[in-house]
Amino acid sequence: MTTSNQLTPGMTLSINNQLYKVESSSKVSVPKGTSVIRARLKDMRSNEIIEKDFKLNQPIKDVTLLERKLEFLYIEGADFLFLDIVNLNQVLVSAEVVGAKVHYLKEGTEVKAFFYDDIVFALELPHFLELMVVKTQFDEEALTGHHLPLNETSLGETQFAVLETGARIEVPPFIRMGDIIKVDTEANAYIQRV
Repeated sequence: MTTSNQLTPGMTLSINNQLYKVESSSKVSVPKGTSVIRARLKDMRSNEIIEKDFKLNQPIKDVTLLERKLEFLYIEGADFLFLDIVNLNQVLVSAEVVGAKVHYLKEGTEVKAFFYDDIVFALELPHFLELMVVKTQFDEEALTGHHLPLNETSLGETQFAVLETGARIEVPPFIRMGDIIKVDTEANAYIQRV
């Protein structure tokens, strides 16, 4: 049995049937009280960061997640169908687990899947993806005739772009429909034109 004194970054804990990844932990001495182990935990489903105090030597449930590479195939009903790259089995993942990551999924996108008891509990996108711009604010304005000539557009300005996956991000004013751009999926941010 694992105890709170053994918490280390990277461990996965089960607390009230929720899985959390330990980001950090430290012993906190309380004046005129009992010391505690304060842990910074990341909810594996929502990515929300919480802090939780544990009593010294408190038993905790440490779980092992199996990590496998999956390739996105398509949406099937309310779920998402992936292919396990190693054993070529099809894996159905619920929309709840995919969450906002849907904005970066297209056919062929490889993700890391974390399994617990043969159920996909969390997905991790590649940190960077190259995606095509399907619409920009400038392109929309050009269609309606309400825009500044390109030479009057300040380089400090940004515009919104819709990517082929449906993600909507801020991009520099020179980005146009059809451009391929590199995107940071964690920050939801433009990196560069490819």
